[in-house]
Amino acid sequence: MTEFDPERFEAKYAEYFAELQTAYREAFETMSDRYDSDLVHAIDQQVLNESEPFYEGNGEFRLELPDDPTERVTAIIVDDEKLEVVLEIYATEIERELRAVFGFEGDADADDADDVSGEPADE
Repeated sequence: MTEFDPERFEAKYAEYFAELQTAYREAFETMSDRYDSDLVHAIDQQVLNESEPFYEGNGEFRLELPDDPTERVTAIIVDDEKLEVVLEIYATEIERELRAVFGFEGDADADDADDVSGEPADE
């Protein structure tokens, strides 16, 4: 666990790059275990690659997504509602992993996350 400094987090990509990678990787693995891996991979590569985490204070993080995130997912065919739900759960999982990586939360388990069918939508 890395000692967290909110001021250093302003330069997160220089100061905490390894920790950010760990949080995103752990979230990806958790999501891949629970949802359709093609959907999770598409979200990872086409939406989350343009996301940015921010420290909000009191051990809380917020993940800012790019504009029109659902329109970015073109690698698979998926119902918009399902995509939005899985994306929201994924963002919450990344925020949870950030809290865990920086020692604000002992267990980053997301068992309480909403469940959604991970099956791809019909073409």
